[in-house]
Amino acid sequence: MSGVLHNVDQRTRLVGENRLEILMFQLSGRQLFAINVFKVQEVLQMPKLTQMPQRHRCVVGVVHLRGHTIPVIDLSQAIGMRPIEPQPTSTIIVTEYNRSVQAFLIGGVDRIINLTWDTVMPPPDGAGRNHYLTAITKVEDKLVEIIDVEKVLAEIMPYNTKVSSERLQDPTLTAAQGREVLLVDDSSTALMQMRDTLRQLNLKIHAVSDGLKALQLLKQWADAGEDVPRKLLMIITDAEMPEMDGYRLTTEIRSDPRLADLYVVLHTSLSGNFNLAMVQKVGCNDFLSKFQPDKLVDAVSKRLSSVDSVG
Repeated sequence: MSGVLHNVDQRTRLVGENRLEILMFQLSGRQLFAINVFKVQEVLQMPKLTQMPQRHRCVVGVVHLRGHTIPVIDLSQAIGMRPIEPQPTSTIIVTEYNRSVQAFLIGGVDRIINLTWDTVMPPPDGAGRNHYLTAITKVEDKLVEIIDVEKVLAEIMPYNTKVSSERLQDPTLTAAQGREVLLVDDSSTALMQMRDTLRQLNLKIHAVSDGLKALQLLKQWADAGEDVPRKLLMIITDAEMPEMDGYRLTTEIRSDPRLADLYVVLHTSLSGNFNLAMVQKVGCNDFLSKFQPDKLVDAVSKRLSSVDSVG
């Protein structure tokens, strides 16, 4: 599977073009699932699996790769499906999310395909497995379900949303009270994490689930005569979202004179080096890796300082 992943230079060509690559796979049945290729480090046959005492029920053990110990998560069980029995011939996907590396036990890899985000739709409302999806798409008339990995990981390794007391004592943050921010993320878990953190600053929060909804809301405000760059302290947007990604959203914002001066922070679980290059390419003001409450507050403080200096 080593030849199945593209290098960073190839990936950057998709950025700003509202495109993505997904790795499709099966779990314990025939249904096709997917995650973004950007998150994948490698796909390989299961190395020697070591059991762990008192592990989460969805963690089948750990493997040792290149000097690192990596937990292996049964992704099928984690999203409420029938568990997969790990075998020496099993396939795992090694991924990096939110500055941590983990492997997912799967049933088998299908392939990688290139899509446009406008062919990727939010999942329909409903119970069951939809709760673990960020999006759906169709490939050759087959339904492909894109998994909300951030929700899966948050349930297995809960995140702390509390801001440290020393950060909250920053006098710059007193100016945050009552200011408005727009959060854009297709993961309900990510939105909840950001809300819980930013509410500690008494910010007024607007939230939408993809870039297209965000752009429509911004244009709606502008059409109503509001000075949107003055109204919003900042926009904090995820990178990959159905219908319109965060890179394309930023490009569209910069192309509208009424919105062009908005302060946009890219907030994503993708690798830092990749996104630093993309921030410059599409014109974001800042980049922040998920999920770091203190760093998120630092980004707000940085923005407030720049507003004060302009004022």
